[in-house]
Amino acid sequence: MSRAVIAPQRSTDPSRFGRVGVLLGGTSSEREVSLDSGRNVLEALQSQGVNAFAIDGIPALAQALAGKQVDRVFNILHGHNGGGEDGIVQGLLEAFRVPYTGSQVLGSALGMDKIRSKQIWLSLGLPTPQYREIHGGTSAAGGRMPEAARKNVHALAAELGLPVVVKPANEGSSVGISRVFDEAGLDEAVALAQRYDGQLLMEQMVVGDELTVGILGDVALPSIRIIPKGAWYDYEAKYQSDDTRYECPGLQGEHEAEIGALALAAFQAIGCRGWGRVDVMRDRATGRLYLLEVNTAPGMTSHSLVPKAAGQLGISFQSLVWRVLEQTLEEAGAAVADGEAGHA
Repeated sequence: MSRAVIAPQRSTDPSRFGRVGVLLGGTSSEREVSLDSGRNVLEALQSQGVNAFAIDGIPALAQALAGKQVDRVFNILHGHNGGGEDGIVQGLLEAFRVPYTGSQVLGSALGMDKIRSKQIWLSLGLPTPQYREIHGGTSAAGGRMPEAARKNVHALAAELGLPVVVKPANEGSSVGISRVFDEAGLDEAVALAQRYDGQLLMEQMVVGDELTVGILGDVALPSIRIIPKGAWYDYEAKYQSDDTRYECPGLQGEHEAEIGALALAAFQAIGCRGWGRVDVMRDRATGRLYLLEVNTAPGMTSHSLVPKAAGQLGISFQSLVWRVLEQTLEEAGAAVADGEAGHA
């Protein structure tokens, strides 16, 4: 499938969308990023005549749905546990039969869960770094890791071989992630990751280029190679630093075609749809590509990557936001058709 052909906008009439709730903020660890993304999306929609308004978090969404105040939702609520990427918001919207942007319940839940995503990719032969689940936790007294759990962590690192990456399995925006180059850093890395709930993950570190591929519909956007000023692309480099450099496309020729096909396959393998972003590492020594994770509600801040990739194809930020929202018109039509078929 061609990576460069984006279908034209199907509609120019903002009234077709009705009342659009831009779901933002929430209570996840990514609240501030979500507020920033949401403000940008809201401004882009309103500037194009869309009747859009902000909805901050899931309780406010539930009230708007119960009061029949919203016709469709642009979900830019990042993260989980009060965020909008783990399937909970999607289930709520499905129950009220309100169309929304992005992946459905299963795709969202799997995309938020790095361990389950990797299990599916590995079962399909898609490349991703080898990993281990970390079991055990800190004790209540002083936050020290129980000795048995500590020994387990060091044994897992020995199995994988240093260096490794330790991270929460259900967080985004590089929250709680550590790169560990020697055994002395393992305990501290696990302690950081354990500040966030859910399972922990340890995976082999791929040394090389950090790349990402945006997805719009069933098309992979040009890849972006990320060149942070520091050692790696952490939270500060993503959202705060102006020193991070980006190359788009990140690869050339057949290598660019390869990463686009891989990203699209990974996105679809876990049931995602609509739009998103797939993060990939390219091994500096071998040139092999390795899948890291899928983002089902990517950032839309001034530093965000999907808008940069879309811009490479001549798609402005306003047009990108419109195109994402426009996908909900198809969803609404499908829902009506399903309902009619069910009562036939």
